Amino acid sequence: MTYWTEMSDYDFDTAKAMLETKRYLYVAFMCHQTIEKILKAYWSNVLEEPPLKIHHLSRLAAKAGLVNELSEEQLIDELEPLNIEARYPSYKEQLLKTLTPEYCKELLNRTNELKQWIKDKLSL
Repeated sequence: MTYWTEMSDYDFDTAKAMLETKRYLYVAFMCHQTIEKILKAYWSNVLEEPPLKIHHLSRLAAKAGLVNELSEEQLIDELEPLNIEARYPSYKEQLLKTLTPEYCKELLNRTNELKQWIKDKLSL
């Protein structure tokens, strides 16, 4: 669990650095990675099996038993495609149009809120 939590924090710090350098595509990608890793930390805490080697956030949340506790404003569905769309050229140009500085700041804040919410559940 500690490994995944530390990696989630590292990825979040990377997302913040990407915002400062105006690399908005990577802000989005690292926000996805942040939540993926904290979900895997939660999974490691509640299940006896290691987390699946997948990037599908809603599947990770479902398997770990969190999906029913998540609200729509907690952005799993919004982050879900950012892992794939940031990786492939056919999606990058379209995605870049939506990644304004304001949107990326909001995405970063909401990612941090969700990360902290899941972290708080780890200490129960």
